[in-house]
Amino acid sequence: MLALKRIINIVAMVYLLLALLFVFSPATRDTFASALGLNTASTIGNPDSAYHLATFYNTLFIIGLVLLGLELLAENVNSLALQRDITRHENKINELKAKLYDHQMEQRDRDLQRRSVTTPPTVEPTSHSPMFPQSDPGLANAPIEKPNTIIPPAPGRDGRSSL
Repeated sequence: MLALKRIINIVAMVYLLLALLFVFSPATRDTFASALGLNTASTIGNPDSAYHLATFYNTLFIIGLVLLGLELLAENVNSLALQRDITRHENKINELKAKLYDHQMEQRDRDLQRRSVTTPPTVEPTSHSPMFPQSDPGLANAPIEKPNTIIPPAPGRDGRSSL
């Protein structure tokens, strides 16, 4: 489908360039029309030349309509194909998410069953001591007995040290 769309785009662009050339260059239009057997040479008092010129532009108009219709058809078919692919991928993603969720729930149930079979761990009384090592003087919350020697104390309001 993509190849057909590209071919139609190229043909439409070539047509557009030729149509612009025919509209803005009467000499080229006359040469091309005479090659096709439509004599568009304008002679004074020759009513057939105006008829041939109108036929040439009508033919050009009909070709443009056909190309525009093909372009729109190719774009719509390509758009529908892309939307169908997106929907298929989203459905696949949702299916994989559901499988992952089911797998996680099964794993959680197995872990809960395994824990209930084993003896529960005994809870030892713990002191409310901090989790971090207090012996590190580089910590900002070091005990007051061991002040941080790396950071000097902030001066007080009167400019003196607060120690």
